[in-house]
Amino acid sequence: MPAGCVNRLRQSDSGAYYKRPVALFSGIIPAMQTSRDSFDLDTLPSPVRAAFLAERAARRDAEARADRLEHLLLEFKRAFHGKKSERLTLDQLELAFEDLEAATAEAESEAEAAKGASGDASNKPKGTVKTGPRRNLGHLPKELPRIEQIIEPANIQCPCGCGAMARIGEDRSERLDIIPARFQVIVTVRPKYACRSCQGKVLQVAAPARLIEGALPSEGTIAHVLVSKYADHLPLYRQAQIYARSGLDLHRSTLAGWVGKAAFHLRPIIEAMAAEIKTSTKLFMDETTAPVLDPGRGKTKTGYLWALARDDRGWNGNDPPNAPPGVIFYYAPGRSGKYGEDFLRGFNGILQVDGYGGYNRLTRKSRVGGDPLVLAYCWAHARRKLFELADKSGSEIALEGLKQIAELYRIEAEIRGQSAARRLAARQARSAPIVAAFGLWLERQRARVSAKSRLGEKLTYIANHWARLQVFLSDGRVEIDSNAVENTIRPIALNRKNALFAGHDEGGKNWGMIASLIETCKMNNVNPFDYLKATLEALANGHSQARIDELMPWAFNKISS
Repeated sequence: MPAGCVNRLRQSDSGAYYKRPVALFSGIIPAMQTSRDSFDLDTLPSPVRAAFLAERAARRDAEARADRLEHLLLEFKRAFHGKKSERLTLDQLELAFEDLEAATAEAESEAEAAKGASGDASNKPKGTVKTGPRRNLGHLPKELPRIEQIIEPANIQCPCGCGAMARIGEDRSERLDIIPARFQVIVTVRPKYACRSCQGKVLQVAAPARLIEGALPSEGTIAHVLVSKYADHLPLYRQAQIYARSGLDLHRSTLAGWVGKAAFHLRPIIEAMAAEIKTSTKLFMDETTAPVLDPGRGKTKTGYLWALARDDRGWNGNDPPNAPPGVIFYYAPGRSGKYGEDFLRGFNGILQVDGYGGYNRLTRKSRVGGDPLVLAYCWAHARRKLFELADKSGSEIALEGLKQIAELYRIEAEIRGQSAARRLAARQARSAPIVAAFGLWLERQRARVSAKSRLGEKLTYIANHWARLQVFLSDGRVEIDSNAVENTIRPIALNRKNALFAGHDEGGKNWGMIASLIETCKMNNVNPFDYLKATLEALANGHSQARIDELMPWAFNKISS
């Protein structure tokens, strides 16, 4: 290229290259000073024209990549900060991130390839270490088996003829590999022995116990079906399709039979878990819909899964001593408070709930199954009421209320994990004045706005629950909200989306039972498959009912990596 052709490169933060012409092709094409792209390229010498066209194509490609990355960035921002109608649910957000991150990685790879093709990599000083974008690339646990592949040079003789070269070190790198799930057949052979000299009895070892006598699956297979359905949210018909790809003809009804029999054998464990959880004096409760097929009408009806949870990790609880977290899901055909009352038989103490009026019957002296309960209401629900208004209309009053509630949550974050006594002291010293000020503010705002307005309705909701919103100020064991139980319900919602509905009321009960074990495993950092496989094997081998406590998820000793 002629010496008069001067280009200056500027690299943007995104890695795309832009070129700023400075007296480009000075002395050759004066007209180009007014427009870089409008002059007649045919007037250029062939080498210069080819170089110019290549530079222009590279610049346009770089600009297109930059535009694409900018578009992906806007999509990320919209997912996080868009209008409420445009924002995604947690599950939708995860799916959106999968596609957006994949598209971003593709664009970055394209940029790297273009950068290498332009010769920039060869211009780096020797010894320069290539660095990629900073991100979480995953972690390979030490427990995973390692298969070493040693790549030796074809010839280790020194080129100068000195003989064999000595090994002075090595470079090691690791990649994650996967072997897709494969099936195997366990063939049990039981030889028979008899004496050739006499006609004594035949000697043979008894057949090993099976959870389902005479059936195909091992306990590990049954555990895999349960985890796939209730933890990974794969309906049985989809599992049957996956098995078919491996040449296994297992009908959905066959898998359903395995699930039902497993639920029967696991029921005593769930019942023992429920009894143990209800020995605590503070629990959480919430409910969520569980659509169930109504065969007589050919439609679905709305059933409910009621979640009863214990989670004292926020104050390192010992109620009872060393009480592990756990959750029980009860199925009911409706949402009436009488179902909650029935499920809570035998429990006395404080129940943390949302503002659903069906729980009020639990505070009556006539409560069936125990003493009147103390209800502690959820500040997250109160905050949600104000947030809905602030988000839609930008209400200054709602924003002011949210700021005050945010102060309460800031204090809770600081004292989480401390003892109940220390939490109580901190709340009385720091949170109580904020709550008192919020109460006065609430009264003033309600006097200013119409009770029938949207803002008035939100404020009335908080006022109607005011006494029970303050329970956390008088007991350090009580959480400021009921998020602990709501977190256990989210997987139920995902399973509901994938499976659409349970096939029967009994299916809803099985759903609740298996979900109780799986979600309790998660709360205790236990691998659900390992737990279910070992537990089903123990049940098949006649585990004693008197030692049922040993089969609780929190008693399992194989911690998931």
